[in-house]
Amino acid sequence: MVAKLKYDLHATGAWLLLLIVAITVIMLGGCGDTAPASDGDIERVTIGDRSFNLELAMVRESRRRGLGGRESLPDDGGMFFVFPDAQLRRFWMFDCVISIDIAFIDPIGYVTAVHTMPPEELRAENESLMEYEARLPGYSSAYPAQFAIELPPGSFESLGIKAGDRIPIPPERLKMLGRAAEPD
Repeated sequence: MVAKLKYDLHATGAWLLLLIVAITVIMLGGCGDTAPASDGDIERVTIGDRSFNLELAMVRESRRRGLGGRESLPDDGGMFFVFPDAQLRRFWMFDCVISIDIAFIDPIGYVTAVHTMPPEELRAENESLMEYEARLPGYSSAYPAQFAIELPPGSFESLGIKAGDRIPIPPERLKMLGRAAEPD
């Protein structure tokens, strides 16, 4: 009888330990936003009372191309540029035929600068690439930024977003995105 009781206690203890480990794994798995992110994925971001479906630009080529060459942008569309670190950034309207709003964002989600970028005249047939690039105005982050969000023109103004405001993306998510970004 003592041997059977001892065996039942060991079996119960093993099951209890297994249950505790399983619950811990499940709880830790639910901590934070750990969804993997890849270049070209859509990140849903809510700013004010509007939600946007932003295309992630996480690799050098996607960040360089940006929204260039696109003829339209949905009202809830845009691009979310992700860099591995915070630096002074400068964007331009290379090959862009539509106006775009841009907000530069620091590593913890604060806006460093906002601009509305109008389209520039496209490169002329007799214009060299160097001449074309030299005449394009640049739009600066003003302070080190790790992220940039491009939206349809007038979006940031209508949302009341300006430098110093915070874009409500959890800092853990920003950190994860930054770690996944390809270096320049």
